[in-house]
Amino acid sequence: MVTVSPRLPGLLGPAGWRAVAGASGVLALPGAAATARALREAGTEVRDVAAVDAGGPGDVVLLTAEEAAGAGAPDGVLDGAPEPAGAHLLDVVSVMDRLRSPGGCPWDAEQTHASLRGYLLEEAHEAYDAITDEDPVAMREELGDVLLQVAFHARVAAEAPGERRFDVDDVADELVAKLVRRHPHVFGDAGPRDVAAVERGWDEIKAVEKKRRSPTEGVSSSQSAAAWGSALAGRARRADLPTPPAAELSAGTPEELGEQLLATVVAAQQRGWDAEDALRTAVRRYAGRLDAAAAARAQG
Repeated sequence: MVTVSPRLPGLLGPAGWRAVAGASGVLALPGAAATARALREAGTEVRDVAAVDAGGPGDVVLLTAEEAAGAGAPDGVLDGAPEPAGAHLLDVVSVMDRLRSPGGCPWDAEQTHASLRGYLLEEAHEAYDAITDEDPVAMREELGDVLLQVAFHARVAAEAPGERRFDVDDVADELVAKLVRRHPHVFGDAGPRDVAAVERGWDEIKAVEKKRRSPTEGVSSSQSAAAWGSALAGRARRADLPTPPAAELSAGTPEELGEQLLATVVAAQQRGWDAEDALRTAVRRYAGRLDAAAAARAQG
Protein backbone atom coordinates (compact mmCIF):
# COMPACT_ATOMS: atom_id res chain seq x y z
CA MET A 1 0.00 0.00 0.00
CA VAL A 2 1.22 3.47 -0.95
CA THR A 3 -0.27 6.61 0.51
CA VAL A 4 -0.79 9.63 -1.75
CA SER A 5 -1.75 13.25 -1.16
CA PRO A 6 -5.24 14.42 -2.19
CA ARG A 7 -3.89 17.99 -2.01
CA LEU A 8 -1.08 17.29 -4.50
CA PRO A 9 -2.53 14.61 -6.77
CA GLY A 10 0.26 14.85 -9.35
CA LEU A 11 2.98 14.33 -6.74
CA LEU A 12 4.74 11.06 -6.04
CA GLY A 13 8.07 10.82 -4.30
CA PRO A 14 10.90 8.61 -5.60
CA ALA A 15 9.84 5.69 -3.40
CA GLY A 16 6.24 6.05 -4.58
CA TRP A 17 7.26 6.03 -8.23
CA ARG A 18 9.45 2.95 -7.73
CA ALA A 19 6.55 1.14 -6.07
CA VAL A 20 4.13 2.04 -8.89
CA ALA A 21 6.61 1.24 -11.65
CA GLY A 22 7.44 -2.17 -10.20
CA ALA A 23 3.88 -3.25 -9.43
CA SER A 24 1.98 -5.97 -11.26
CA GLY A 25 -1.11 -3.78 -11.07
CA VAL A 26 -2.04 -0.40 -9.63
CA LEU A 27 -5.27 -0.02 -7.69
CA ALA A 28 -6.76 3.13 -6.15
CA LEU A 29 -9.16 3.69 -3.30
CA PRO A 30 -11.66 6.59 -3.61
CA GLY A 31 -9.41 9.03 -1.73
CA ALA A 32 -6.69 8.48 -4.32
CA ALA A 33 -8.97 9.21 -7.28
CA ALA A 34 -7.17 12.41 -8.27
CA THR A 35 -3.78 10.68 -8.24
CA ALA A 36 -5.29 7.82 -10.24
CA ARG A 37 -6.46 10.29 -12.90
CA ALA A 38 -2.99 11.85 -13.06
CA LEU A 39 -1.38 8.44 -13.49
CA ARG A 40 -3.84 7.45 -16.21
CA GLU A 41 -3.07 10.68 -18.06
CA ALA A 42 0.61 9.68 -17.88
CA GLY A 43 -0.16 6.30 -19.42
CA THR A 44 -0.34 4.10 -16.32
CA GLU A 45 -3.33 1.77 -16.00
CA VAL A 46 -5.10 2.19 -12.65
CA ARG A 47 -8.12 0.23 -11.42
CA ASP A 48 -10.53 1.76 -8.92
CA VAL A 49 -11.33 -0.43 -5.92
CA ALA A 50 -13.32 -0.01 -2.72
CA ALA A 51 -11.16 -1.94 -0.24
CA VAL A 52 -7.48 -2.38 0.51
CA ASP A 53 -7.72 -6.17 0.17
CA ALA A 54 -9.03 -6.02 -3.40
CA GLY A 55 -5.63 -6.53 -4.99
CA GLY A 56 -3.49 -9.57 -5.46
CA PRO A 57 0.17 -10.34 -4.86
CA GLY A 58 2.43 -7.79 -6.52
CA ASP A 59 -0.31 -5.14 -6.75
CA VAL A 60 0.06 -1.67 -5.29
CA VAL A 61 -2.94 -0.02 -3.65
CA LEU A 62 -2.99 3.78 -3.65
CA LEU A 63 -4.85 5.37 -0.76
CA THR A 64 -4.76 8.37 1.53
CA ALA A 65 -3.21 8.29 5.00
CA GLU A 66 -6.72 8.62 6.47
CA GLU A 67 -7.93 5.60 4.47
CA ALA A 68 -4.91 3.60 5.59
CA ALA A 69 -5.59 4.44 9.24
CA GLY A 70 -9.31 3.69 8.89
CA ALA A 71 -8.61 0.30 7.34
CA GLY A 72 -6.22 -0.67 10.11
CA ALA A 73 -3.42 -0.92 7.58
CA PRO A 74 -0.13 -2.39 8.77
CA ASP A 75 2.80 -0.25 9.77
CA GLY A 76 4.58 -1.09 6.53
CA VAL A 77 2.49 1.33 4.45
CA LEU A 78 4.77 3.38 2.19
CA ASP A 79 4.47 7.17 2.24
CA GLY A 80 4.47 7.66 -1.51
CA ALA A 81 3.92 11.43 -1.55
CA PRO A 82 5.47 13.20 1.47
CA GLU A 83 3.74 16.57 1.79
CA PRO A 84 5.92 19.65 2.26
CA ALA A 85 5.29 21.94 5.21
CA GLY A 86 2.42 24.27 4.38
CA ALA A 87 0.57 21.81 2.15
CA HIS A 88 -2.56 22.18 4.26
CA LEU A 89 -2.77 25.82 3.13
CA LEU A 90 -4.03 24.40 -0.15
CA ASP A 91 -7.12 23.25 1.75
CA VAL A 92 -7.75 26.85 2.82
CA VAL A 93 -7.64 28.01 -0.79
CA SER A 94 -9.86 25.12 -1.91
CA VAL A 95 -12.50 25.70 0.77
CA MET A 96 -12.54 29.45 0.08
CA ASP A 97 -13.03 28.76 -3.61
CA ARG A 98 -15.94 26.43 -2.84
CA LEU A 99 -17.59 29.02 -0.61
CA ARG A 100 -17.36 31.75 -3.26
CA SER A 101 -18.32 29.60 -6.24
CA PRO A 102 -21.87 28.97 -7.53
CA GLY A 103 -23.63 26.58 -5.19
CA GLY A 104 -21.48 27.70 -2.28
CA CYS A 105 -22.39 30.03 0.58
CA PRO A 106 -24.63 33.02 -0.37
CA TRP A 107 -23.20 35.15 2.46
CA ASP A 108 -19.60 34.53 1.41
CA ALA A 109 -20.48 35.09 -2.23
CA GLU A 110 -21.80 38.62 -1.67
CA GLN A 111 -18.89 39.93 0.40
CA THR A 112 -16.56 42.66 -0.88
CA HIS A 113 -13.26 44.13 0.28
CA ALA A 114 -15.23 46.97 1.91
CA SER A 115 -17.66 44.68 3.73
CA LEU A 116 -14.83 42.49 5.05
CA ARG A 117 -12.37 45.12 6.25
CA GLY A 118 -13.91 45.39 9.72
CA TYR A 119 -13.54 41.64 10.22
CA LEU A 120 -9.82 41.89 9.46
CA LEU A 121 -9.35 44.37 12.29
CA GLU A 122 -11.55 42.34 14.64
CA GLU A 123 -9.69 39.09 13.98
CA ALA A 124 -6.29 40.80 14.28
CA HIS A 125 -7.30 42.20 17.68
CA GLU A 126 -8.50 38.79 18.85
CA ALA A 127 -5.23 37.19 17.70
CA TYR A 128 -3.34 39.91 19.58
CA ASP A 129 -5.31 39.14 22.74
CA ALA A 130 -4.57 35.42 22.43
CA ILE A 131 -0.84 36.15 22.03
CA THR A 132 -0.92 38.51 25.01
CA ASP A 133 -2.65 35.80 27.07
CA GLU A 134 -0.01 33.27 25.93
CA ASP A 135 -2.86 30.88 25.09
CA PRO A 136 -1.62 28.51 22.37
CA VAL A 137 -5.05 27.01 21.71
CA ALA A 138 -6.62 30.44 21.20
CA MET A 139 -3.60 31.59 19.19
CA ARG A 140 -4.00 28.69 16.77
CA GLU A 141 -7.68 29.47 16.30
CA GLU A 142 -7.33 33.24 16.02
CA LEU A 143 -4.36 33.11 13.66
CA GLY A 144 -6.49 30.82 11.52
CA ASP A 145 -9.19 33.50 11.47
CA VAL A 146 -6.60 36.07 10.34
CA LEU A 147 -5.48 33.64 7.64
CA LEU A 148 -9.11 33.32 6.55
CA GLN A 149 -9.24 37.06 5.97
CA VAL A 150 -6.14 36.88 3.75
CA ALA A 151 -7.61 34.01 1.74
CA PHE A 152 -11.01 35.74 1.56
CA HIS A 153 -9.66 39.05 0.24
CA ALA A 154 -7.43 37.23 -2.24
CA ARG A 155 -10.42 35.22 -3.52
CA VAL A 156 -12.52 38.39 -3.87
CA ALA A 157 -9.67 40.06 -5.76
CA ALA A 158 -9.38 37.07 -8.10
CA GLU A 159 -12.84 37.97 -9.42
CA ALA A 160 -12.00 41.63 -10.03
CA PRO A 161 -11.57 42.99 -13.57
CA GLY A 162 -8.41 44.27 -15.21
CA GLU A 163 -5.66 45.78 -13.11
CA ARG A 164 -7.64 45.32 -9.90
CA ARG A 165 -7.32 41.55 -10.17
CA PHE A 166 -4.86 39.44 -8.18
CA ASP A 167 -5.04 36.05 -6.50
CA VAL A 168 -3.57 34.26 -3.50
CA ASP A 169 -0.50 33.18 -5.47
CA ASP A 170 0.21 36.81 -6.34
CA VAL A 171 -0.01 37.65 -2.64
CA ALA A 172 2.43 34.86 -1.76
CA ASP A 173 4.82 35.75 -4.60
CA GLU A 174 4.96 39.39 -3.54
CA LEU A 175 5.56 38.45 0.09
CA VAL A 176 8.41 36.08 -0.76
CA ALA A 177 10.05 38.58 -3.11
CA LYS A 178 9.81 41.29 -0.44
CA LEU A 179 11.33 39.10 2.27
CA VAL A 180 14.24 38.15 0.01
CA ARG A 181 14.88 41.78 -1.03
CA ARG A 182 14.79 43.06 2.53
CA HIS A 183 17.12 40.40 3.92
CA PRO A 184 20.27 40.89 1.79
CA HIS A 185 22.33 39.69 4.74
CA VAL A 186 20.59 36.30 4.40
CA PHE A 187 19.83 35.95 0.67
CA GLY A 188 22.45 38.31 -0.75
CA ASP A 189 26.03 39.38 -0.14
CA ALA A 190 25.46 42.16 2.40
CA GLY A 191 27.33 40.22 5.07
CA PRO A 192 26.35 39.62 8.69
CA ARG A 193 24.41 42.32 10.52
CA ASP A 194 23.28 42.91 14.08
CA VAL A 195 19.63 43.66 14.89
CA ALA A 196 20.07 47.45 14.72
CA ALA A 197 21.70 47.21 11.28
CA VAL A 198 18.92 44.91 10.08
CA GLU A 199 16.28 47.44 11.17
CA ARG A 200 18.10 50.33 9.48
CA GLY A 201 18.58 48.32 6.32
CA TRP A 202 14.91 47.34 6.28
CA ASP A 203 13.86 50.99 6.46
CA GLU A 204 16.37 52.04 3.80
CA ILE A 205 15.28 49.33 1.38
CA LYS A 206 11.61 50.07 2.00
CA ALA A 207 12.20 53.79 1.40
CA VAL A 208 13.78 53.04 -1.99
CA GLU A 209 11.05 50.55 -2.93
CA LYS A 210 8.20 52.84 -1.96
CA LYS A 211 9.95 56.06 -3.04
CA ARG A 212 9.05 57.49 0.35
CA ARG A 213 10.22 60.95 1.32
CA SER A 214 9.38 60.82 5.01
CA PRO A 215 9.26 58.21 7.79
CA THR A 216 5.58 59.04 8.21
CA GLU A 217 4.67 57.54 4.86
CA GLY A 218 3.34 54.02 5.05
CA VAL A 219 2.58 54.18 8.80
CA SER A 220 -1.12 53.63 9.42
CA SER A 221 -2.78 56.49 11.27
CA SER A 222 -5.83 54.32 12.01
CA GLN A 223 -3.98 52.31 14.65
CA SER A 224 -4.08 53.41 18.27
CA ALA A 225 -2.44 56.76 18.94
CA ALA A 226 0.18 55.13 21.18
CA ALA A 227 1.12 52.60 18.50
CA TRP A 228 1.16 55.31 15.82
CA GLY A 229 3.40 57.55 17.89
CA SER A 230 5.73 54.69 18.77
CA ALA A 231 6.07 53.68 15.12
CA LEU A 232 6.85 57.24 14.02
CA ALA A 233 9.38 57.79 16.79
CA GLY A 234 11.10 54.49 16.01
CA ARG A 235 11.37 55.29 12.33
CA ALA A 236 12.58 58.81 13.06
CA ARG A 237 15.28 57.55 15.43
CA ARG A 238 16.58 55.04 12.87
CA ALA A 239 16.60 57.78 10.22
CA ASP A 240 18.42 60.24 12.54
CA LEU A 241 15.46 62.62 12.48
CA PRO A 242 14.14 64.45 15.56
CA THR A 243 11.92 62.72 18.09
CA PRO A 244 9.85 64.42 20.81
CA PRO A 245 11.71 64.85 24.10
CA ALA A 246 11.34 61.78 26.25
CA ALA A 247 9.53 62.15 29.57
CA GLU A 248 11.13 61.14 32.85
CA LEU A 249 9.79 57.71 33.77
CA SER A 250 9.33 56.97 37.44
CA ALA A 251 8.01 53.51 36.64
CA GLY A 252 10.50 50.72 37.09
CA THR A 253 8.66 48.05 35.09
CA PRO A 254 6.27 47.89 32.14
CA GLU A 255 3.54 46.91 34.60
CA GLU A 256 4.09 50.07 36.65
CA LEU A 257 4.13 52.14 33.47
CA GLY A 258 0.81 50.62 32.46
CA GLU A 259 -0.73 51.54 35.79
CA GLN A 260 0.53 55.13 35.45
CA LEU A 261 -0.84 55.42 31.92
CA LEU A 262 -4.19 54.04 33.06
CA ALA A 263 -4.25 56.56 35.90
CA THR A 264 -3.57 59.33 33.37
CA VAL A 265 -6.48 58.10 31.23
CA VAL A 266 -8.78 58.12 34.27
CA ALA A 267 -7.64 61.61 35.29
CA ALA A 268 -8.30 62.88 31.76
CA GLN A 269 -11.73 61.27 31.76
CA GLN A 270 -12.60 62.97 35.03
CA ARG A 271 -11.84 66.32 33.39
CA GLY A 272 -13.95 65.43 30.39
CA TRP A 273 -10.96 64.93 28.13
CA ASP A 274 -10.44 62.05 25.71
CA ALA A 275 -6.89 60.75 26.30
CA GLU A 276 -6.82 58.85 23.00
CA ASP A 277 -7.92 61.90 21.04
CA ALA A 278 -5.45 64.15 22.85
CA LEU A 279 -2.57 61.80 22.11
CA ARG A 280 -3.68 61.36 18.50
CA THR A 281 -3.69 65.14 18.06
CA ALA A 282 -0.17 65.35 19.48
CA VAL A 283 1.07 62.52 17.24
CA ARG A 284 -0.50 64.19 14.22
CA ARG A 285 1.37 67.41 15.04
CA TYR A 286 4.60 65.44 15.44
CA ALA A 287 4.01 63.73 12.08
CA GLY A 288 3.80 67.18 10.49
CA ARG A 289 7.10 68.23 12.11
CA LEU A 290 8.68 64.98 10.98
CA ASP A 291 7.57 65.55 7.38
CA ALA A 292 9.06 69.05 7.50
CA ALA A 293 12.36 67.76 8.91
CA ALA A 294 12.61 65.06 6.25
CA ALA A 295 11.87 67.58 3.50
CA ALA A 296 14.46 70.02 4.84
CA ARG A 297 17.13 67.32 4.92
CA ALA A 298 16.26 66.23 1.39
CA GLN A 299 16.74 69.81 0.17
CA GLY A 300 20.15 69.99 1.79
